[in-house]
Amino acid sequence: MKRWKSLLVLSSLSALLVGAIALGIALGAVPLSPFDADPTNRLILTQIRLPRVLLAALVGGALALCGAVMQGLFRNPLADPYLLGIASGATAGAALTIALHLDIYWGFVPLGAFLGGVLAVAIVYRVAQTRWARLDNYALILSGVALAALFSAVTSFLLFYGGAAHDARRLIFWILGGLGGAQWLYVFGVLGTLVVAGMVVLLFARDLNALALGEEMAAHLGIEPRHLRKILLVAVTLLTAVAVAVSGTIGFVGLIVPHILRLIVGPDHRLLLPVSALGGAVLLTLCDAVARTVLAPAELPLGIITALLGAPFFLFLLRRRAQIGATL
Repeated sequence: MKRWKSLLVLSSLSALLVGAIALGIALGAVPLSPFDADPTNRLILTQIRLPRVLLAALVGGALALCGAVMQGLFRNPLADPYLLGIASGATAGAALTIALHLDIYWGFVPLGAFLGGVLAVAIVYRVAQTRWARLDNYALILSGVALAALFSAVTSFLLFYGGAAHDARRLIFWILGGLGGAQWLYVFGVLGTLVVAGMVVLLFARDLNALALGEEMAAHLGIEPRHLRKILLVAVTLLTAVAVAVSGTIGFVGLIVPHILRLIVGPDHRLLLPVSALGGAVLLTLCDAVARTVLAPAELPLGIITALLGAPFFLFLLRRRAQIGATL
């Protein structure tokens, strides 16, 4: 892709993100303006609306970036950040925290979710490494699917057995995804993780391009696929676990956004990774604005919005791709 086209895509997405953030700040049960002098509205703006909108952008960018990396690692456009059981592990960790009534302590639910997500990937990694001499793609994927089912069963058991109605409603809303608990500490936590993990994956963007040619070809080019996979999986795991810990399970962002933008900008990860992050930030910021306003003052779970938008559009893309393939 020519340099001017790359700059055009990046600048267009950046402008869309600024517009989405401004729209997200303005819309809500209480319409707001950055220039509003009312003390109550200023408090809502600085302590509720602004951290939520920024967190939506950061979580969306993180999930889309992780989706682009996972699709490059596994050379599969259907891969997403939750492929290795991170979301199921995080959900089980949050469910256990709520069932043990540790949620009365500040920050314990996100901490439990983060630890659950990291534990899930650690188990998947260990199982794949024990059963196979190297980290084979199929070993990781199948282990992730099996462990996701196991953690989902644990969550269902805790939901069925343990809970008071209030805890059950809270857990269900968390499973469906939402940013109602947004606060500045979460914003800074996701931002810091995104900056560090983003720098790591961008550093290996060229290696991901080589991996797209196959592991043997990548090895001939001086790249160690096993080493590359380990580094990028650690970065993706930490970033996804942090995102899920503060927002719950939000589907389709990490699947849809990289796939669509790959059709627009091509497969070069040096461009695809940053534009995916920007595209995911735009999408989730707008989806969160819809979740807050469509049934105001009630709030829809954010995962419902992304599924309603993402699933039909993704099916359309798959159908269109199949028709094109059939005609060639």
